[in-house]
Amino acid sequence: MYGMAHRALRQMMVDRLGPAVWARIERETSTGPADLISLCVYDDSKTLALISASATHLGLPVDEALRDFGRYWVRYAELSSFGPIMDFTGQDLVTFINNLDRMHRSVVLAMPDARVPSFTLLDETDGRLLVRYRSDRTGLETFVIGLLEGLMDRLGEAGEVGVASREGNAIDFAIRLDRN
Repeated sequence: MYGMAHRALRQMMVDRLGPAVWARIERETSTGPADLISLCVYDDSKTLALISASATHLGLPVDEALRDFGRYWVRYAELSSFGPIMDFTGQDLVTFINNLDRMHRSVVLAMPDARVPSFTLLDETDGRLLVRYRSDRTGLETFVIGLLEGLMDRLGEAGEVGVASREGNAIDFAIRLDRN
């Protein structure tokens, strides 16, 4: 992942548990300022170590911490320099998902070494969406669930996100929107 994710995780932990806990996480994971440069790409093992340590301090299973971090990430990104890009990506969930790959291509322009995922809207029927996520990364499905939930919050939608199926490097997420 890239340094902006590390910075977002740091901010989430400082917001929730304070700077002293983050300082302990840095010591436990041998993390320093060089691991927090926003536009640098870091090995996933560093990010997962930070999330694992954060989960321990939050008293959560790693998957639950990943989901919380996914939700937090959306709020963090919209308040950063990526906010205007997110605004252009879409003002409703279907449009946003349909434009996610375009947004990720703009991220790759700024960070050529970034390994971005791909999102494809497979179906939209009666308030239900089926979204295919492809990535060469593994173990991040609950982070993606959190991201999708965070997007729903950002766009004023309510509903549930779950895994519908998985095959190889693709996971299909089912989103049920609460629409009255």
